[in-house]
Amino acid sequence: MSENLFIPEAATKAEKYEAVIPQIEALISGEPDLYANLANISAALKEAFGFFWVGFYLVKETQLVLGPFQGPIACTRISIGKGVCGTAWQEAKTQVVPDVDAFPGHIACSSASKSEIVVPVFKDKQVVMILDVDSDQLDDFDQTDQKYLEKLMDSLGNTL
Repeated sequence: MSENLFIPEAATKAEKYEAVIPQIEALISGEPDLYANLANISAALKEAFGFFWVGFYLVKETQLVLGPFQGPIACTRISIGKGVCGTAWQEAKTQVVPDVDAFPGHIACSSASKSEIVVPVFKDKQVVMILDVDSDQLDDFDQTDQKYLEKLMDSLGNTL
């Protein structure tokens, strides 16, 4: 695959995901290095959708540890059950948060973040990492984001 994404300009959010996800899957297929793949996934999602922050936290013992990302500096470690990311890990399910300030225990890595979606990645039915996507707009994520990001993370989990 080339280093450029084809991103349809006049498209719905779903149509953008439909165009971008196969390109991301092609980009990571055959590449055995996890960090290279996570970096490219982060970059592709940020480029395609203009998200404020996109990145991964990897489960390491009793914490989520910051992995490859695109955006401003971020929290380095998050405990299970803490904030949106720790909650997604603990509950092993996607968290869609329309207003992060209203989320109990939200960890404010950046005051510019207003809404968030966090999607777990599974290997052998265990959460091994999470995808964290932040927006600087309130209520920026919906069922469309959840559907397609879960699909992409399922695809990633199958490569682990």
